[in-house]
Amino acid sequence: MRVGMGESDVVLLEAVPRHASSLWTRAYLRLLLLGDVVCALACCASVLGVRVSFGAYIPVAEIVLGAGLIVAWPLSMTMAGAYRQKAHGEGTDEFRAVFNGGVGLMAAVAIGAYATQAVVARSFVMATLPLAIMTTLAFRYRMRKRLHTRRAVGDYMRHVIAVGHREAVLDLVVQFRRQPHHGMEVVGACLPPGKLDTDLEGLPVLGSFGDVAEVVAETGADAVAVLACPELDGATMRRLAWSLETAKTDLFVAPALMDVAGPRISIRPVAGMPLLHVEHPEFDGGKRVVKTVFDRVVAVFAVALLSIPLSLIFVAIRLTSPGPAFFQQTRVGRDGRPFEVLKFRTMVVNAEQLKSALLEANEFDGVLFKIRNDPRITRVGAFLRKYSLDELPQLFNVIRGDMSLVGPRPPLPEEVAKYGADVRRRLVVKPGMTGLWQVSGRSDLSWEESVRLDLRYVENWSLILDLQILWKTWSVVTRGEGAY
Repeated sequence: MRVGMGESDVVLLEAVPRHASSLWTRAYLRLLLLGDVVCALACCASVLGVRVSFGAYIPVAEIVLGAGLIVAWPLSMTMAGAYRQKAHGEGTDEFRAVFNGGVGLMAAVAIGAYATQAVVARSFVMATLPLAIMTTLAFRYRMRKRLHTRRAVGDYMRHVIAVGHREAVLDLVVQFRRQPHHGMEVVGACLPPGKLDTDLEGLPVLGSFGDVAEVVAETGADAVAVLACPELDGATMRRLAWSLETAKTDLFVAPALMDVAGPRISIRPVAGMPLLHVEHPEFDGGKRVVKTVFDRVVAVFAVALLSIPLSLIFVAIRLTSPGPAFFQQTRVGRDGRPFEVLKFRTMVVNAEQLKSALLEANEFDGVLFKIRNDPRITRVGAFLRKYSLDELPQLFNVIRGDMSLVGPRPPLPEEVAKYGADVRRRLVVKPGMTGLWQVSGRSDLSWEESVRLDLRYVENWSLILDLQILWKTWSVVTRGEGAY
């Protein structure tokens, strides 16, 4: 039975333009196609221009071949899946598709030239196509950042109907609102029968589980997100998928294992049933050795490169406030082993003694202690904290083996004493100088959200994930967001 919609719900639905997502998606794809062609044209013209400047003779056949490669470039991107909508906005699928398409075209040119004994200038295979790959990747990255900027103000969003229980729906709404670059906006919810009068903090409840297809038709939503709940069994999900086929509405299903992703998950048919197979995370063996070597090598190079800035910060702290430049504090590392973390001092010398008088001003909703305008922070310390420069001495902790470049936040012993069994899972890997918590809000995160991100990293860590987090850390730190 459909639930009646109030006046506020009607206003909200009128504000959601039908098929808006498909309109901007087509425009965005056309812009990507045009940009890819321009990248290929610019690279081909640049290589030919350099050859001419060095006195090389360019036969007409090579010019024709260059024109053919410019035409073939977007075709190779299409075959590799670089224009699929699901590849845009987040993840590495888009960049992987561009790379695979470029390499595939290089291989086709090389094999074709060998098979036909055609004389092809090496510049096409050794310079033009590799340069086109790098240029297209740079263009796609710039387009992605532009897309994220527009989504941060509410543009280019896909409208989603959330299906599930109240708590799961609210959690999904919070996640999408905190990270708008995903391009998902929940515009309505379908709850279990008997729960239709539940308050969802302003989000309209448009129907029950049996009304999803009708709600999608009325709202013009682009996708349906089904959250884990026992009422929606296999037969119900199959019928829901069939009902959404005609309108080409995307269907997303969130498994119960919310924080397990990537190569650990695969679907395997067993006895005619598609079963979700979840592999155990690897905390030892070759992957751990590679991570340890990577951490220490990068940390050594970073210390050498930052030696002058480190010295200047040291002098600035000593000249502006009495006391040592460094601050050592006991933290808990891998497997619960304590170690001394090294940081630049950002507070007055007796900060720990003053902490008890400030406990009532704590702004954090968990075991952490955080105050946005902490009176114990020095003037230089405020600047160092804003841009996380006070964390740089932890490079020596990485070299020493106490920490990693990427990992969960290093906790205090009194925090660990309050951990439950689930939270202690954070301690199975080394703490990091940065992590998912650093690139997802820093001190603006709640305690529960910080723990969830740390556990997600523990469950899915890999060297590729570390590289992605390190790349994102740079932009987060330079903006100085969420640090205090």
